[in-house]
Amino acid sequence: MADGDTDLEKLVLTRLLRLNATLQGIVTGTAAGLGVFIATNWLLLKGGEVVGPHLSLLGQFFIGYRVSFLGSFIGFAYAFVLGFVVGYLVARLYNWIVAAREEKRFEQSRPRLP
Repeated sequence: MADGDTDLEKLVLTRLLRLNATLQGIVTGTAAGLGVFIATNWLLLKGGEVVGPHLSLLGQFFIGYRVSFLGSFIGFAYAFVLGFVVGYLVARLYNWIVAAREEKRFEQSRPRLP
């Protein structure tokens, strides 16, 4: 019975170590998009003579982005896509490394035939 428990524990730990790449991408994309959206609208509400000169540099990378209310939605979309791609790739890379380490550990623990 103890061996069955150990096998179950190994299976659970192996499955828990994996990340859902799509979900990680959605969460990262949402965080990045909200960051740009909130920063843009914060600067608009703050106002002033010159509004957001540093943030407006995102327009060099995000075509159509400006420090405006409409620009905050455009920035959200671009940041969401970029965040999704980064989060997805990081999760896939993490899962690949975990699989390689788990395979190596499995090969070392397997009894060898003479």
